Amino acid sequence: MRFCVLGSGSKGNATLVASGSTTLLIDGGLSAIEIRRRLTAIGVDFEALTAILLTHEHTDHIRGVPVLSRQGRIPVFASPATFTAAGPGLDRLFAYQEFAAGTTFTIQDLQIHPFAVSHDAVDPVGFQITDGRLAMGYCTDTGLVSRLMHHRLSGCHGLVLESNHDPEMLRNGSYPPSLQQRIRGNKGHLANQDAADFLKDLLHDGLEHVVLAHLSEANNRPALAMAAAQQTLAAEPAAGGAVRISLGRQNRVGELVCLGRRIG
Repeated sequence: MRFCVLGSGSKGNATLVASGSTTLLIDGGLSAIEIRRRLTAIGVDFEALTAILLTHEHTDHIRGVPVLSRQGRIPVFASPATFTAAGPGLDRLFAYQEFAAGTTFTIQDLQIHPFAVSHDAVDPVGFQITDGRLAMGYCTDTGLVSRLMHHRLSGCHGLVLESNHDPEMLRNGSYPPSLQQRIRGNKGHLANQDAADFLKDLLHDGLEHVVLAHLSEANNRPALAMAAAQQTLAAEPAAGGAVRISLGRQNRVGELVCLGRRIG
């Protein structure tokens, strides 16, 4: 099972997940041409995309989806509320399929379970995706950590987790108070230490790789997000020392992660 954060941040989000002959794209918030370029950079043929999964309707998650869908004849999967809220942002898709949070569905070799997260969108979700042997979890754009999120992400071998902002940078930055409140609120985004504490709770012997994603360009620094995670996991040497942590970036493709190397 493989995954790669093609781009992550307020200017556009897209993540590849693949196993066997099935290749999924979670969100498509970059332009279609940029997503195609980044897929090529990791050796993935655009024509291999099986489906696009959407977490929610915000532009930085759906910008390139209609063009991608039409060009590649790719079906788009989202909740009914997300399709409605997106309006013209999801016009003229090749095909679409609805799902409901809490209900598992299958796309070829992969089983997908969408679960609710807390964000200022109409019906935002994260995903747990498995090929029957390995599992990865995707959870960004959430203002708090819930027991449901913990339940669905526990046991995953790979994770993409939001580590959006440093509270001090947010407080002392240029954002107006109303926007600051939105970001740090229960329907906003996770701060670095919140993400690190959540990751600590998710540690288990089978967890191989975590990508910290959706870092704010204005209110965070890669070194701060990485330090929070590494320092928190340092107190858990039994499992924490075996986990590789990398960063999802806005301006370039991330690492292509291959899971299962520690499984005999």
